[in-house]
Amino acid sequence: MPDKERTREEAKAQALALVSDALEKMQFGAINLTVHNGRLVQIDVTQRQRFEPR
Repeated sequence: MPDKERTREEAKAQALALVSDALEKMQFGAINLTVHNGRLVQIDVTQRQRFEPR
């Protein structure tokens, strides 16, 4: 596998691992992926904390 393809595959695996990890830890929230020119450039994770009314 050429170096450029290997780098893309490694970046894809890293991004998937980050999203998977965020999903496992999150109970409420959002995960936003920012893509530029077909490439993932940013992952934003917003976690919400819910409180029960007294």
